Amino acid sequence: MHMYRRRIKTYVFSFLRHDLKSSITVFFVALPLCLGISLGCGAPLYAGLIAGIIGGIIVPVISKSSLSVSGPAAGLTTICAAIILASASIDLFFIAVMLAGIFQIILGVFKLGGFTQFIPSAVIKGMLGAIGILLIAKQIPFMVGYDQPDFWTNELFNILTFNHGFEHLGSLYQHSSGGAIITAVSSLLLLIFWKRNLSKKIPYLPSSFIIVIFGSLVAFFIGKFFPAFALNESQYVNIPKMFLVIFISRT
Repeated sequence: MHMYRRRIKTYVFSFLRHDLKSSITVFFVALPLCLGISLGCGAPLYAGLIAGIIGGIIVPVISKSSLSVSGPAAGLTTICAAIILASASIDLFFIAVMLAGIFQIILGVFKLGGFTQFIPSAVIKGMLGAIGILLIAKQIPFMVGYDQPDFWTNELFNILTFNHGFEHLGSLYQHSSGGAIITAVSSLLLLIFWKRNLSKKIPYLPSSFIIVIFGSLVAFFIGKFFPAFALNESQYVNIPKMFLVIFISRT
């Protein structure tokens, strides 16, 4: 009995010291990531939450691994978006995801995961590098608050090639937002400061979560006290008003 209580005490102490902080960090990173990936894929927001719940809770229980972290992967965003556009039906995409999950279960049952070693590492690194470049490039228009879909192919390209450069420079100024620039620059400065000074002192709070909260507050106060620099409605993530009702009904 004494050994049993000692084991429970050791487990609780270990949980409070290590697992609790890790779970908070994973939660703060996974929640906006799940929403962002579902939004980027063109899927409903509840789909990202369901994927995060299954990957974060159900999969670890089944796999019995104490170190695995599962959930939606940013690297599959472009693939999922292409499938949704090609099939023109979110239901067909859900069926494809279900079949892919069944295929993975079969691979696990028959111990066939080693076949992934035949995929050259250069292919994986090249795919992830290309996705990283695309993600960075896609964020630049948002940093200046540009609200048109042709930032790289029209405005910036014509400015750099001096093709009616002054005309497109004026158009870039008209379609940009001062509030977005202030929010982006201040968030970037806070990110640098947090990484250099506070990340080691407060390791259980990820910098990405802090920056999201800080950026949201900056955008809110700019719209409240400086309406001339307020962000447009299209520059916010639009969540349906009946989001919780839709999520509960779907689950």
